[in-house]
Amino acid sequence: MLRLETKTGWWLVTHPDHARLAEAFAERWGNERFLAPEPRPNVLKGIARHDDGWTARDAAPVITKPGKPSAFSEELVGKYSAFEEIDLAEYLAVRDRAVRLIASEDAYAALLISMHSYSLLTEHADRSTMAAADLPLLDKFLEEQRVFQHSLREQISSNQSFTREQTSDRTILDHFRLLQATDNLSLLTCVDYSKPAHLLHPLPLLGGGHSEVEVRPIGPREYVLDPYPFQEKQLSFRFPARHVAGKTFQASAELRERFAAAPLEMLSVTVRAA
Repeated sequence: MLRLETKTGWWLVTHPDHARLAEAFAERWGNERFLAPEPRPNVLKGIARHDDGWTARDAAPVITKPGKPSAFSEELVGKYSAFEEIDLAEYLAVRDRAVRLIASEDAYAALLISMHSYSLLTEHADRSTMAAADLPLLDKFLEEQRVFQHSLREQISSNQSFTREQTSDRTILDHFRLLQATDNLSLLTCVDYSKPAHLLHPLPLLGGGHSEVEVRPIGPREYVLDPYPFQEKQLSFRFPARHVAGKTFQASAELRERFAAAPLEMLSVTVRAA
């Protein structure tokens, strides 16, 4: 779950809906400067489905010790040590489930999702914040992901529908970075992040090279991207959310009841060129 505080409660967005917003960004990605992804269907599927492992948990939200919805929030942007206020064993199960769910359908998409999870738990995770007893569990998960990634790469390399360029390490890395970038832009949107940011990695350009993309907020869920990666100079995207009244809850059951009763509404985000 992702949460955005309001005067009377919280906007709550499920992880799968956040991922579909990331896919919507990726669908429009590419212009006279930025390279569009290919193989397009596989990359878009990986981005759209990268958080499917959260589906069951988000359908039954829980609260934190202070009574807030357990969710990714503005204060957690860039601070993956918190793991969205979920214990490590459950977090790893969610991340593994996201990869396994898609692997039987699309090895290319599954590889990107596994690389995403691996990155969160290595490049961004602060091991010093974890209980010593949890570290072997984390290391076991990471080793399993390395082995699984190797098998996925072998499947992709032997698939004659892909070109050699599409299965190259460089191209796969660029597509992983696009997943990270669109995921991050969606996270910033869903929590209405109000500070300057960037999309984590340099992204591939037409003709070679890479460029970082800066994100500057100019209003509620309205951002200037520089350099700008889309064809249209301004775009708006819609995504579903539910508004739950109340800032804290006595029990998870209370939050679940209010979440289930809340109507599904559509919020929007606008991105534009500098």
